[in-house]
Amino acid sequence: MFRSIALALAIFPVAQTVVAEDIQTAIVAGGCFWCVESDFEKVQGVQEVVSGYTGGTTANPNYETLKGSGHYEAVEITYDADVVSYGQLLHAFFRSVDPTDAGGQFCDRGDSYRTAVFVSNPAERTAAEAAKTQARRDLGQRIVTPILDAATFYDAEDYHQNYYRGENRVITRRGIKVQSDAYAFYRNACGRDQRVTQLWGDAAPFADH
Repeated sequence: MFRSIALALAIFPVAQTVVAEDIQTAIVAGGCFWCVESDFEKVQGVQEVVSGYTGGTTANPNYETLKGSGHYEAVEITYDADVVSYGQLLHAFFRSVDPTDAGGQFCDRGDSYRTAVFVSNPAERTAAEAAKTQARRDLGQRIVTPILDAATFYDAEDYHQNYYRGENRVITRRGIKVQSDAYAFYRNACGRDQRVTQLWGDAAPFADH
């Protein structure tokens, strides 16, 4: 199954050589937005992934005021629908998270780390509901990820964008690291890939198996 998913999505870094004809956006929340951004920037046909906040009631949220705002950590995925479809992106999304967990994702707990799919029109809602139903059938467990109407998407602070491949030096409990090292340490320590692999096995498109 994983091979067919990977082939369909072309999940590996390649140069974009196809002229973009049908540019669309998708908004999903999958826990830490660093990880979701890192995952979907690997998909051929994805033009850009921006980390941000959405789904809450507070205008102009920021990382410091996120708690209690109702906003999710989310990403806005800009993609060429002639290369990768909305349905394919959602198929990969559900298999890149723990959609059975209503309290957050992996080591990140709380409302801002919950999963969600934000839809902008009836066609997206239909596709999202179908992807959720298929995920439930494949996993054999209840899926708690809600399908929500899209709201204003606020870009996160600059230091959150492309954090996984940054070169700024940061202080961690284990010393000074460049951001990319700190990200790898965080992702492993948080148990994201381990839990996704436990749930989805080889169907998890982004996890290290």
